Amino acid sequence: MNVSAGFAAGIRGKAARLLAPFMDRVRELLKTAPAVHADETPARAAAGTRYVHLACTRYLTLMHTGDRSAEAIDAGGVLPGYTGIIVRDGYAGYGHLTDALHAWCGVHLLRDLKGLYDFEPGKQEWASRMAGLLIEARDAASAARQAGESALDAAVLEDLVSRYRALAAAGLAANLYRRTVTAKDARRLARRFLSFEDLILRFATRPDLDIFSNNEAERTIRPVKVQQRSSGGCWRTIEGLADFAVVQSYLSTAAKWGISKLGALRDLFNGHPWMPPGLRPAG
Repeated sequence: MNVSAGFAAGIRGKAARLLAPFMDRVRELLKTAPAVHADETPARAAAGTRYVHLACTRYLTLMHTGDRSAEAIDAGGVLPGYTGIIVRDGYAGYGHLTDALHAWCGVHLLRDLKGLYDFEPGKQEWASRMAGLLIEARDAASAARQAGESALDAAVLEDLVSRYRALAAAGLAANLYRRTVTAKDARRLARRFLSFEDLILRFATRPDLDIFSNNEAERTIRPVKVQQRSSGGCWRTIEGLADFAVVQSYLSTAAKWGISKLGALRDLFNGHPWMPPGLRPAG
C-alpha cells in the first residue's frame, strides 16, 4: 500500500503532539543521570540547514531541533544546569555548560591521532604512542569498573598522567618550528591534549562510568541521516523535522528497553504512551 508523504507527516505530527508527557519524563530522568552523551547532526529542512540535537544514555533518548548555537543546545531542557558529566566531541558550543564536567570522546581522539601518524609516521611517533596510552588507560578504567572500584590506583593514575603530559609536550616540541601542513595539524592536536587534559582523561579519573567514547550518541543519532536519505535528502518543513525528532525520541527509548516500535505506537495511539520506568532497568 502506498502512503503519501503528506499523510505520513500528518500521522507523525499527531504522534508528536501526544508525546509531550513522554518528553517531560525523559527530560527529568536525564537530568538525574550521572553521565549524558550529547551530539548534534545537520539536517536539511525547508531548503535550509537545521540541526538535530541529542542527549541520551544507554536507556534514554531525547532529541530536539534548532540551529547550532548555545541557545539551541539549551532548548532541549536537559543540559542547562546539569551537574553530571557530558560526554561529547570537541564542538566548542558545549563550552558554556559550566555546571557539568565534560568528557572528550576518546574514539574521536584516537581517530585524529591515527590520521596524523599514518600521514607522517617518521615524524609523528608521539601520536602513535599517545594512542597506545589512551587505550592502556581505557583498559585500566574498564578493569577498575568491572572490579567495582570508583577510582584507579593512585600510582597507576599518576604514571598515566605523567606519560600523557610528556607525550603531548614532545609532540608540540617536535613540530614547533616545522612549516608544513602536517606539522601545523600536529601542533594543533598536541595543544589540544595539553589544554584539555581534564576533559580527555575524564574517563580515567571517573572509571566508575563508561565514558571513554561517545558511541552511544553516534548510534542513537544515526537514524536522522537514514531518514533524511529516505526522504529525498530533505524534510519539507521545519515542523516536520521537529516532529520527527520527538517521535524518534520515543521509538529509540522504547527500543532501548526492548519495546517494539509497533507496540510503542499502538500504546501511544490508544491513549497510553509507554513511559520509561527509570534511568535503567531495575537490578
